[in-house]
Amino acid sequence: MEENQNNLIAENSTSDEHFNGASSLSSLTLFLDRVGEVILSLNSIGLSWEPADSQNDDKTSCIRRENHAESTALIEFSDVYAAELADWGSVRQLTKCCFMHQDSEMYLFVVHAMQRSKTKESLWNLVEYTFGHRDQLVCQTLVKKIKLYLAKQIGRPKSLLVFVNPKSGKGNGQNIWRTVAPIFSRAKVRAQVTVTERAGHAFDLVSSMTNRQLISYDGIVAVGGDGLFNEILNGLLTSRFKTKFPPVPPDFMASPGDDPSASVLDPREINAGTQDGECSTAVEDDVEFSFPHEWFRFGLIPAGSTDAIVICTTGARDPITSALHIVLGKRICLDIAQVVKWKATMNSDIEPSVHYTASFVGYGFYGDVITESEKYRWMGPKRYDFAGTKVFLRHRSYEAEISYLDINSKKSDPDSNDDNLNGGRKSCQGLKRKSEKIICRANCEVCNTPFSGKMKSKWLRSRGRFLSVGAAVISCRNERAPDGLVADAHLADGLLHLILIRNCSHALYLWHLTNLAKKGGTPLDFKFVEHYKTPAFAFTSLGKEGVWNLDGEILRAHKLSAQVFRGLISLFANGPEV
Repeated sequence: MEENQNNLIAENSTSDEHFNGASSLSSLTLFLDRVGEVILSLNSIGLSWEPADSQNDDKTSCIRRENHAESTALIEFSDVYAAELADWGSVRQLTKCCFMHQDSEMYLFVVHAMQRSKTKESLWNLVEYTFGHRDQLVCQTLVKKIKLYLAKQIGRPKSLLVFVNPKSGKGNGQNIWRTVAPIFSRAKVRAQVTVTERAGHAFDLVSSMTNRQLISYDGIVAVGGDGLFNEILNGLLTSRFKTKFPPVPPDFMASPGDDPSASVLDPREINAGTQDGECSTAVEDDVEFSFPHEWFRFGLIPAGSTDAIVICTTGARDPITSALHIVLGKRICLDIAQVVKWKATMNSDIEPSVHYTASFVGYGFYGDVITESEKYRWMGPKRYDFAGTKVFLRHRSYEAEISYLDINSKKSDPDSNDDNLNGGRKSCQGLKRKSEKIICRANCEVCNTPFSGKMKSKWLRSRGRFLSVGAAVISCRNERAPDGLVADAHLADGLLHLILIRNCSHALYLWHLTNLAKKGGTPLDFKFVEHYKTPAFAFTSLGKEGVWNLDGEILRAHKLSAQVFRGLISLFANGPEV
């Protein structure tokens, strides 16, 4: 440890060692807390170390270095979010021949990074590496060099707008933010925090912001549940995303001034999501905000009742994991569905209302559950189980007609046929043939496959009595449904998963719900269940006006249509890793 700090100077290093293809720019001996004396190497990829006496270790020693995970390591800067000086302090060292520690006083610095859990790879843990050296200049120089490398990491946020819902889930929103706030502070991310005071507060603030105000941030973070996330999403899109209404079949109801075309374009190719290829860019005071946006992203720190979006995009329902995804600048594209509530008749004075969702919209059972649960808000998240049980026992079905765009009729469900128009009498019980599933993961090949342009499509129709009608943008995994509503739904493939549950017996419906609630279940492999992948659908109630569940919000609609925009927004996330 008596080496002069000149050994640290990167440009004069004579080391020819490499790790991950990068030359080692600096190498010196210092102390690592709970390990002892190590040789640290630093280069543009990251830092690595090994015990200083590793080559001379006595293999019969009672301390086997390889038994200590931190004694030898390689940490890439892509996993490091901060480095800071810690002044003078103690470093605990392992003795050579016993398990006791001996302390040494010296100047310290700390490297903050993430580490994947050994039991669940999608779960990221905080890890700190405390190094020590008796020369303060050595510590200062190392920290400076590490910060320079961190500054070169692409896509990391510098300023974020944060909304905290204090009442979401179990009411832990503010406590969760206080837990993760130090991560943002260490990473030098400025956070403008707003604690919401009422429903719609975040929507009002985001929708009223100017483009200039909005792009002064690198993104918006929601500390809450799926409801808060979608409130912010709608605040952003409703006032800025300019597009036509979803396509509808010719006999549905002509949308005002719109041609019900069945052609669907990829918004990533046209930078819009419009039907005619025009660019969707909100221009305000000469400041543009386009969709998809080049760098603006959404973040979500789970504090809700189900947190399906964060589970699907990070693989874990964990605030620390989500905070690390954000400060490390991870990026993943996400499909967004536009949902339009239409007026019931051509003579109605009610104008169509537009909504957006990143997860799910459901009718029948799903709408009844959310309506019933409103009566029991005092129960907290348990109200959904209680309301679900009551609605299940009622076993109410609804007569409706659903039209959807079939983009590949040759590969459509083998059990779907013209009998669907006659009430599906041939498909009301038993199981149907299973199909192969490709699960969405980090670096997903399906989501990363370029869109080929216009898709040939035609309208198909399903009519009858349904227990539920649902459209999932993502798999909607949660603790009650570990595989989600649709296990093989993807984050950015440009398709909705339309799920129609035809009227069936109590026992069969319970069988379906039981499969939905277990890992590895097959809830879609029943003949009374219809599952279609489609870019757009239209719904008409053949009875009274129905109730839809739009991400936990009640939407009453006699007629409704929806379309999906591929990769319309980006999230601070990496995708599930397992």
